[in-house]
Amino acid sequence: MDEDIQFIIDTAKEAMDAAVKHLEKQLVNIRAGKASPAMLGSVMVDYYGSQTPLNQVANVNTPDGRTISVQPWEKSMLQEIERGIMIANLGFNPMNNGETIIINVPPLTEERRKDLAKQAKSESEDAKVGVRNARKEAMNEIKKTDVSEDFKSNAEIDIQELTDSYVKTIDGILDVKEKEIMTV
Repeated sequence: MDEDIQFIIDTAKEAMDAAVKHLEKQLVNIRAGKASPAMLGSVMVDYYGSQTPLNQVANVNTPDGRTISVQPWEKSMLQEIERGIMIANLGFNPMNNGETIIINVPPLTEERRKDLAKQAKSESEDAKVGVRNARKEAMNEIKKTDVSEDFKSNAEIDIQELTDSYVKTIDGILDVKEKEIMTV
């Protein structure tokens, strides 16, 4: 196969990989009943005048499936961390015991589970759009190359097979996440 065609296919594959990785990253932020340190991933704390991610000023862990524990490295940061969690508007009510901040993660209602499943589906659709855009770009690039029609046709088939496999992967990731969300 021509080097140009191989480069186009490799570039499309990288773009499709990026779409899947982005989807996985987005789905981590959608909580599914169990407490996870990733739920506080977006929390920023005022650390001596600069906005700093929570995980850089405290140890965040989950002692059980319903609790998140935040242990600051400096006790003076307790109020700032509490404020940061409230400002992040995650729907959590942090409790400060003087040493750590404890967050009880409430169980999800059926309605909330359905909303989260819709959100996950929307993220997967965005990923599929990214994969299809990569396919479209690759197809356009293939048309511009100066290789035989047979080469072009085979390359287009390869790109379509690649696209189909990535869409199938995205559907699989979504199925797993939906099951996780809907499991009580």
